[in-house]
Amino acid sequence: MNAVNGATIRNLAQLAHAELVNAPSEDMTVTSISLDSSEVEPGGIFAALPGTRAHGASYAKDSKASALLTDADGLAIIRSTKDPRPVLVVDNVRAVLGQVAAEVYGWPSTSMKLIGVTGTSGKTTTTYMLERGLAAAGCKVGLIGTTGTRIAGEDVPTKLTTPEAPKLQELFARMRDAGVTHVVMEVSSHALMLGRVGGTQFDVAGFTNLSQDHLDFHSTMEEYFEAKALFFDPESPYAAEKSVICVDDQWGVKMAGIAKDPVLVGTRGQDGVDVSAHQESVDATGVQHISLEVRGAPHTLMLPMPGKFNVANAALAVALATEVGVDAEAFIQGLSGASVPGRMEPIDCGQEFVAVVDYAHKPAAIAAVLETLRGQVSGRVGIVVGAGGDRDASKRAVMGAESAKGADLVIVTDDNPRTEDPAAIRAAVLAGAREAGGRAQEIREVAGRAAAIDQLVAWAKPGDAIIAVGKGHEVGQIIGETTHHFDDREEMRRALTARMGASEEMD
Repeated sequence: MNAVNGATIRNLAQLAHAELVNAPSEDMTVTSISLDSSEVEPGGIFAALPGTRAHGASYAKDSKASALLTDADGLAIIRSTKDPRPVLVVDNVRAVLGQVAAEVYGWPSTSMKLIGVTGTSGKTTTTYMLERGLAAAGCKVGLIGTTGTRIAGEDVPTKLTTPEAPKLQELFARMRDAGVTHVVMEVSSHALMLGRVGGTQFDVAGFTNLSQDHLDFHSTMEEYFEAKALFFDPESPYAAEKSVICVDDQWGVKMAGIAKDPVLVGTRGQDGVDVSAHQESVDATGVQHISLEVRGAPHTLMLPMPGKFNVANAALAVALATEVGVDAEAFIQGLSGASVPGRMEPIDCGQEFVAVVDYAHKPAAIAAVLETLRGQVSGRVGIVVGAGGDRDASKRAVMGAESAKGADLVIVTDDNPRTEDPAAIRAAVLAGAREAGGRAQEIREVAGRAAAIDQLVAWAKPGDAIIAVGKGHEVGQIIGETTHHFDDREEMRRALTARMGASEEMD
């Protein structure tokens, strides 16, 4: 993706307030920018950041980039190799990276309506709802989030929930050039803290909720909240033009106090909200019948996604869409076909019980999905649960506790242990489950995730519900530093098929 406005090394230096070292005799056009030295082509800039193991500038000599962007430490490394290429030197590369990347690609976010969604749970679901509803209303939609990127319905591989600034601006440029009119994207707390959304103009920001997560990155819940607040505080450089905030929890109420003239969404009968929603009934299939009121106008919605938490997600999506001028009724009609990979995704092999896979990897999310299943079936509920390694260890016991509170059977297994001892992670989850004093009649430990799913399926009886949580749409399991193919949906389907086959043989 090339620049469209002829960004040059000198105007980029001016924009970034950078010292230009090895200035070229004639100004040069910059066509791209990347944090990956191996990806930069001639005409592009390699942005070299300090890393945990080495400074990115150590890789500059092997890059095909025509120019470099780095800090003083990076410049010292570059000079040691006698590299003659122009270097933009700044105090903090991340602080200017978004602006520089936006300039290189012609400030693409200004050419489209851009909707950002943040919060702990519900970001992915809300963005998928937005994509579906906007498309139904006649918009050409781009999507960026946890499950990847789509441009007008076509998948584009990406690695992060919110890509790094150069990749993000490149994606925006691709979307602009493809005729996209509306972009919906997840905005993580990491992205806000690290400046990944710098140079991006959001038309409206949405807030779902806040619960315990990422406390390995943010020391406290207050710090976690403050990171999210960067998206709503009018004094923040990342604040959107408009705000839509769900005030179903205390953090939403607090966020509404920070934002300027926010649109308020509520599903708990609160007074003073602009958009309200209420679950009227639920079909046996999990389809929810929801009544909505959008600034005094009544609407009805048939949502094929179970869970009361999805009532709030749908209401937030409707409010966000109307804030960018989309007809509410056309949008709502589109939600009748909404679905999200790995989010309360049913696995149906003809069995006489409910089997579901979900991405829930936070205590509040686990509690919510178990409550949903409990409301759908008359029988028992079983869960396979684990926690990721090299991530917030403080939530492990709480995840176990919420599992034991909501399920009759808890099977503790491995998630992505990464470089930690899997047994130690399981022990923490098990301790929380056993100390919770909840509903669980049985708590098991099964090391292998596939074996855990097998045991869960074998346990289920007609009228029960079972769920594997934590991985959802993911198709890999990280053990050590190696990613092995693993898909909960495939494993659940395999186990169900094997059970159904065994049952037929017995008949």
